[in-house]
Amino acid sequence: MTRAWTHWGTSLDYASLRLPTHDAGTLLEGRSLGRALRGGEFVLDPFDAYRAGVVSNPNVVVAGAIGTGKSTLVKMMIDRALERGRRVVVVDPKGEYQGLALAHGVRPLVVGRDGWCWPRALEERSDRDFAATVLASAKGSTLSDDEHYVLDQTWTTLASPRPTRVLAALSSRLAPSLSDYASGAQRSLALVLRRFIDGDLAGLFDGEGTPVSFDEPFVVLDVSRFWGTDEIAVAALSAVAAAQHLAASREPGYLVLDEAWALLGDEATLRWLQGSWKLARARGIAHLLVLHRWSDAASVGSLGSAQRARARGLLRESETTWLFRQPPDESTEMAAVLGLSARETRCLTELVRGRALVRYGAARSLVQLRPDERDVGFVDSDGAMRSTRA
Repeated sequence: MTRAWTHWGTSLDYASLRLPTHDAGTLLEGRSLGRALRGGEFVLDPFDAYRAGVVSNPNVVVAGAIGTGKSTLVKMMIDRALERGRRVVVVDPKGEYQGLALAHGVRPLVVGRDGWCWPRALEERSDRDFAATVLASAKGSTLSDDEHYVLDQTWTTLASPRPTRVLAALSSRLAPSLSDYASGAQRSLALVLRRFIDGDLAGLFDGEGTPVSFDEPFVVLDVSRFWGTDEIAVAALSAVAAAQHLAASREPGYLVLDEAWALLGDEATLRWLQGSWKLARARGIAHLLVLHRWSDAASVGSLGSAQRARARGLLRESETTWLFRQPPDESTEMAAVLGLSARETRCLTELVRGRALVRYGAARSLVQLRPDERDVGFVDSDGAMRSTRA
């Protein structure tokens, strides 16, 4: 009996149909992050992947429910990046990176205690634009036309070169408006500025001591004192300072933004992040956003708003995404934003701990993380729970 062949299938055909074939991974060199389930060791550095033409930008999103492996992956990626001579800055809202920092011989910097943050000026208006961003974030709304005018006019009165403590200088010039109980743009800005000098936001972007130094290859900015407060989005703006210091360096660098919803949920901050995202290649920065609930980021702002469109666009434009297990309602939202197939969407709800669906450029891999002996000392996020006695 003779079999009649009716169709020849190539590996490209199988990939388009999402049929399982051998997974060769990225073919990049370096320490493995894990193993592709249908292939061999899996290596993925965003800068190497960009140079190899695997991805068109170095930005990375890591998303998944609690306890699925996000923190393990991010710490493994950081360790391998530092090993390859990359620079890394982590904005740590919960104080979770101390173990990794100590493994590399550095101490996390508690913002407000060990110094305050201010961006390194890359162009003439960057300081003024950052001041406008932090003021709008603290207000919880964009600056009005009148407030922008007052800020611009007050800015022109600053000495040249600009003082180290920009917010203190602005506050000093607008301080007389605080005694005037009539409403107005000057008084509005003066009240917000006071919060950064001697109020609830003191020590973040202005202080008596010296600004935080970004000279070390690995910097952890601990903003955990603001965790669980309405000010966490303002504190997370220290990422702006980190990004501009990284951009001034010759070496490519990672900017890790844990609990990224704090940034994406704030309109002024999201606008900055969108601009920084688009300049990632030119500045040599790989933004690494870590999300717990996908809907926290993908559903910011009101339906149809520019803010929601910006957040969705930011996630959609990420060339590399590590997707860990998600509940069905979250996976549906994720599929809508990223254009996942029905099979990929179903896969997200079935992933076991430490396993991720990785999207890099046009490729897909199912990867099981495999921490090596070096990783074990700093990737454990559950040690405190296991050591607790019943």
